[in-house]
Amino acid sequence: MINHPTVHRLRAATARLSGGPGAAPPPRPTRRGRAFDAALALFLALTSGRYATIAGGPHETTMSWLLLVVPLVPLPLVLRRRFPLAVLWTVLPGALLVRHQSEDIAYSAGVTVMVAAYSAAAYGRRGTALLLSLPAATVALVVLFAAAKLPHFPNGVIAVLVMVPVFAVAYELRMWRRRVEEGRERLSALEREQLAALERAVELERARIARELHDVVTHNVSMMTIQAGAARKILDTAPDKARTAMAAVESGGRAAMTELRHVMGLLTIDSETGDAPATEAGLSPQPGLGRLDALVQGVRQAGLPVELSVRGERRPVPPGVELAAYRVVQEALTNTVKHAGGADAAVTVEYAPGQLRVEVTDTGGRPTGAAATGNGRGLLGLRERLAVYGGTLNTGPRPRGGYRVTALIPLEIS
Repeated sequence: MINHPTVHRLRAATARLSGGPGAAPPPRPTRRGRAFDAALALFLALTSGRYATIAGGPHETTMSWLLLVVPLVPLPLVLRRRFPLAVLWTVLPGALLVRHQSEDIAYSAGVTVMVAAYSAAAYGRRGTALLLSLPAATVALVVLFAAAKLPHFPNGVIAVLVMVPVFAVAYELRMWRRRVEEGRERLSALEREQLAALERAVELERARIARELHDVVTHNVSMMTIQAGAARKILDTAPDKARTAMAAVESGGRAAMTELRHVMGLLTIDSETGDAPATEAGLSPQPGLGRLDALVQGVRQAGLPVELSVRGERRPVPPGVELAAYRVVQEALTNTVKHAGGADAAVTVEYAPGQLRVEVTDTGGRPTGAAATGNGRGLLGLRERLAVYGGTLNTGPRPRGGYRVTALIPLEIS
């Protein structure tokens, strides 16, 4: 029940009434509102001044100084929207002070107090002061109207006086319903936008995990397939080499399982802490440039001669960039094993002044049986991965035969 929406609305209303953190800021008066307040204050001041002139009488030689104050009592209403409580407490003493001058003046002062009290209730933001002010205004109205002479209106005027508030209330209700409906539409639009954003985030996460799975599974399984095929062919003629090939298959399988656990760890994030579960804490870090030697050695065991060279001065590289560079080399060598059997390959990593350059080339060869398993998603995934870091991927045949894959990733110059 504590989390019920009604309870939240009541708490918010209480906060607004008390002027707490949940209170809405006071609305800024519009130009039309300020003009209306000025006109209302001037009208009440002129009416009160007329009553003061009548109370003084045409033949009076001296007039009470309080009669001079009567027209000034309504003037603070000009600021009734900006400083509602201050206006109320300014009007109250003046209204009570002039109430004995005449019954008409008492009635006019009562109307002024009513307007000020309404303004305090409608625009006041300090809950405690408002709760103290309204009872004081009620007592003042009782005192003023007890000494007032209510005006006599013709029946036609009474009908107008009755219908004007009715129309005013009906208009306010209509505007309130319109605002509520507009608020609901804005809320619905916001919910739709949030749902669409969530769906886009899910799709992006699925694509990211798909790229990781492709990078992990394709390379290791391709190496395992080639090694297993070689072991089968030489099992009878060269059992020692066959055992070496099967050991490479076992090593590739272990590497595939390790990296698959990395990817599965992305799917088992703790929803409360945002960290991986404790059971996955022992996983090794994501591969980077420091593991290229092991990657190249594994490809060599699959029968592809590979040379690795590093140019430039090694320096720290963001982990995401390292992983992207590692995946470029991994995917390029996997494609070489699939599509260029019997070729030689070379991997070059260059730490340039403003970028990291990774290049994988081969001398060309014949497609192997694993070439039929390709679907073209590897290079597309690499381009998307590099685009996250502002990098580019260029691929194509070499002029003298073979294939080249070049990745350029910008780096901050330290």
